[in-house]
Parts: sequence; structure tokens; C-alpha cells
Amino acid sequence: MRSNTQSTGAMGAQSTPAGGANLTFRVMEDLGVAIVTGRYSEDNPFPIEAMLCEQYGVSRSVLREAVKMLTAKGLLGARPRHGTWVQPEHGWNFLDPDVLRWLLERKLSFQLLAEFTQMRMAVEPVAAAMAATAAGRDEIASIMSAINRMIAAENGDDDPLTSDIAFHVAVMRASGNRFYAQLCDMIDTAARFSIRATNYFKGVAQASAADHKKVADAIVIGDAKAAETAMRFLMQEALDLIAFAKTQTAKPVIPARSIENQIPAE
Repeated sequence: MRSNTQSTGAMGAQSTPAGGANLTFRVMEDLGVAIVTGRYSEDNPFPIEAMLCEQYGVSRSVLREAVKMLTAKGLLGARPRHGTWVQPEHGWNFLDPDVLRWLLERKLSFQLLAEFTQMRMAVEPVAAAMAATAAGRDEIASIMSAINRMIAAENGDDDPLTSDIAFHVAVMRASGNRFYAQLCDMIDTAARFSIRATNYFKGVAQASAADHKKVADAIVIGDAKAAETAMRFLMQEALDLIAFAKTQTAKPVIPARSIENQIPAE
């Protein structure tokens, strides 16, 4: 969770040392957002350590740990006697859930949505096919639980977004591929924006449980081809909706935090 900060990024009274790890993550979060939104960039250099320690009211060790985390995400570069600087955007780790979330919160662009969905198109249909042959009893139970939640959501008895995401994550885990499983956090993070957006473009409040159940049913009976085809349909529909949205009259850009109510244009 982001701290309730001033526009300057200072944490004020919330920066009291009430747990080093939490404080480090709060500093990392604030600095990460500042970098991704362009508050710090090549034209707006990253502040020196002493300035940031004073700004956030933290020790050098806390700040250095936060900077180390941002460096690992590709947002910062650091070298002795050369200081710390913001890396070009092409060097950022877009598969890192935090980086992806910050990018989506910065401005939910149609291009970013399209690229994310293209990545899902390359992975999720194959994961569904693999799940049809690899899923065990527990994995199938997780998939069907998510489907039941999506059906319940259509009746107002569950959350449509979290149940939809739970389904896609369950299929990825059911593939039995450890690399796919590593993508689940990223899928979870970005799908929260992507699913809201594509449902908005489609003019519905939530995704079709029936269309998702076609994937689940194919996995349950072990039909890999049908599972892949049904999942590919879901991904292609999302891509088509995003492509359609690109052709519409541009709307004013709205921060992605408002996506529950409005979707910004490119």
C-alpha cells in the first residue's frame, strides 16, 4: 500500500520507525512511483542520499535498502563515486509486479494494455492445454472453485474481478510449468487493470463465466486442444476490444486509479 504522502513525496509523521522492513517498502514504493511518473528522470536527476534521508525522515540504511530494491527492478543505476541515476525506461523490469503496477497507475495506455494482452496470448492458451494433461485433483478443484466464484459474481455474491483473476492464475498453476507459475504475480497485478478495461470496452460489468467455463470443462475432461482454443478466444476477444478502443475518439487522460469508473485514452 502506498503511504498517504504529500506531493513532494515526504512521509511526514508516518515515517516514524515502526518496523524497518515496512518503512523500507514504503520508501521504495514512493520513489518507484516518482521514477515511473517522471518526477525523477534524466532531466530531473535522482536526489542525493542525504536529501532523501531528510525528506523521508529515515536512516541511510533504510534508504540504501530501498535504492537497492529499485536497482534490482532496473529503475536505478548506481556506482561508487558516480552516485545514483534513473535508468532509461527500456531497461526497467516490466515483468516485476511492482514496476508493472506503477506503469499502469501512471497512465493506462491502450498500447501497454495491448502489449500485456499479447504476452498473455502467447502464454495462457498453452498453459490451458498443458493443464488439460497435467492438472491433478487439487489443481482442477482450484479452477472449478474460481469458475463457481465467477458464476456467483454474476448473481452479486462474489467479486467479479478477483474471481476472474483467480481463474486465470489457477490455470497457469495447473499447467505444471514452474516458469509459468512464476508469472502468476505479474498476471494478477496487470490483469486487475486489463480485465476492468476490456470489460469496460465490451460494455459489461464482468467477464462471461460461461466463456471461461468452456476452458475449465475442457481441462477437466483432458481435451488440450479445446482448452487452448477456448482460452485463445478469451485472449483474442480482449485484443480485439483494445484495438477497437484505439480507433475511437480520444478522451482526456485520466489516472488509472480511476479505472473503476472511467478508462483513459492513449
